[in-house]
Formats: sequence, structure tokens, C-alpha cells
Amino acid sequence: MNWTVGPDFWIGLIQIIWIDIILSGDNAVVIALAARSLPPKRRKQAVILGAGGAVVLRVLLILVATQLLELPYLRIVGGLLLLWIGVGLMGKNEEGAGAAERGDAAHGQSTWIAAVRTILIADVVMSLDNVIAVAAAAGGDIVLLAIGLAGSIPLVIFGSTLLMGLMARLPIIAVLGAALIGWVGGETLVNDVALTGWRQAMPWLRYAMAAVGAIGVVLIGHLLQRRRVSVKP
Repeated sequence: MNWTVGPDFWIGLIQIIWIDIILSGDNAVVIALAARSLPPKRRKQAVILGAGGAVVLRVLLILVATQLLELPYLRIVGGLLLLWIGVGLMGKNEEGAGAAERGDAAHGQSTWIAAVRTILIADVVMSLDNVIAVAAAAGGDIVLLAIGLAGSIPLVIFGSTLLMGLMARLPIIAVLGAALIGWVGGETLVNDVALTGWRQAMPWLRYAMAAVGAIGVVLIGHLLQRRRVSVKP
């Protein structure tokens, strides 16, 4: 275990944690949006389990990330999945917050499971590009990689908890968070290998699709939110 105290190890560890923190801002937004409507006890559990599980999935993903990113239509599917997640989170904000205030145990259990599932799925999709940078910093050392990613968990949890507090005070932040998920979804979709020719012919397409994703998630989510409120007895 002498290698663990060598300068290369610590430099690599700092690089991994730093890169992961920088690239995990959107993941913290997903965690905050998915868990904010849960009761306080469930909220903390969902944040910790979601962030920890995401790290495990990210380590596994890094092992095959390079090959996966070369598969056509993978990012299109991932981008559409992120757009669906963003619309769902935007559309159920009021309903989920109401259930949390009522302390509905049955609803709380189902939403807790759904929140953790949403966090894990979104993190895998959002990490497709991020893991390449993290893997490069690790230099193929899986132990170093795992320790570095695990070290970023407390900071991601802190960031998502801080965002949940801000969302409770300023609802507009939740809307901006959903828009960010839509932006990443649109950007992921258009970055697919199968659309390389389109991107080269139309350099502006990446930003256009990202903007469409952000606006679309907010508008469709808002319409779903209003529809749910209108059909309540």
C-alpha cells in the first residue's frame, strides 16, 4: 500500500475530486429537484442513497464509457430520457410538496423510491461525457478512481441540500433547475455520433437544441402541473 502515500496518488485524487465537483453541478440539481418534495427524513435518505449509488454506477460506467460513447443513437436515447425526467420533475413539484406537508406515509414511500430511481438514471445519462475526464485523471487506476469519486459525495450532498433550501424559499430556482436538465438533455441528444454530420453543417444546432430542451421542459412541465391541479377534486 506504499503507493497510496506517493505524490502521484494524491495529485490524481485531488484532480478526480475537483473534476467531479465541477462536472456534477447538474447532478446536484437533479438530486435537489427529485428529493425536495419528500418528507424531511426520507429526503435525507434519498439524497445520501442517490449520491452514493450514483458514484457506484459511475465507476462501472467508466469501465465501458469510451466504447459506449461511440455507439450511434445512445446519446439520443439518453437525451430524450433526460427531457422526460425534467418534465416529470417540473410537473409534479406542487403535488409532491403537498404530499410532503401532509405527511402521507404511503405516498412518501412511493415518491422516495421514485426519487432515488430518478437520481440514479439521470446521473448515469449526465455522466456519459463527464466520466471520460474523470477516467483520464485516474490514469486507469480503479482504486484511485473509486476513492476520488467517493470523496466528492459529501460535497454533492451539501450542494443538493443547499439547493433544496433555496428552492423552498425561491420557487423560481426549481424552474431554473428543470430548465437546466432540459438544456443538458437537448445538448446530449444533438451530440450523438449519428448526428455528427448535422453538427458540422450547422454549428449552432447544439445550442439551439439545448435551448429548445430547456424551454420545452419548463413549458410542458408547467402545463402538466396546471392540469393536475385543475383535475383535483
